[in-house]
Amino acid sequence: MFRKFFKVVFKVLGWFIVLSVVFVWVYKWVPVYVTPLMVIRAAEDFKKGEQVAWQHQWVPLQEISTNLQLAVICSEDQNFLTHHGFDLKAIEKAFENNKTGKRLKGGSTISQQTAKNVFLWPNRSWLRKGLETYFTFLIELFWSKERIMEVYLNSIEMGPRVYGAQAASKYWYNKVALKLTMPEAASIAAILPNPIKYKAQPASKYIAGRKQWIVKQMGYFGTLNYKP
Repeated sequence: MFRKFFKVVFKVLGWFIVLSVVFVWVYKWVPVYVTPLMVIRAAEDFKKGEQVAWQHQWVPLQEISTNLQLAVICSEDQNFLTHHGFDLKAIEKAFENNKTGKRLKGGSTISQQTAKNVFLWPNRSWLRKGLETYFTFLIELFWSKERIMEVYLNSIEMGPRVYGAQAASKYWYNKVALKLTMPEAASIAAILPNPIKYKAQPASKYIAGRKQWIVKQMGYFGTLNYKP
């Protein structure tokens, strides 16, 4: 009985590993048009009897302003270009912070957020965190940093039912993502912790403060170079 049980478990696990590797490998080139979060938000709207719709338009990284690329690095993950998916110092800081009951902003790397956005669901649990670690390892193994940034900026929520840089740029500033200025990019990056609650414009006092901090960090960071 136990032998049959473990045989089934190992078989399921084997198929999961094979399929997950295939999906990650395919997404190395194929645009991500739909994410689990988009579907979940749409289901919530349908359940409430509200209109089911979202704004999203995939564009290549070359059509996204380097200002926005730099802004999200400076606000979310300043070691993105050098780590291998996990920022050990940030993890250690988050662990220590959790002991005091405080909340740490930016604990997850851009790679981790990309893995969660594309392959998993938003709710927090040990299972999801474990799978997030697994998929983060895979995308860092198969994708370049440019590809991770491209998928991240095309899939992340940047406003109420607004996903990706192109849709967010049009929603907040009525322009394409390639034309975003440094302050505009910083404003969008500033709302990422809670893009449903916060607005890029008109910005609250809190978001305006975050925007100024991000612009300063962008100045300190220097030239964006994905190559080591």
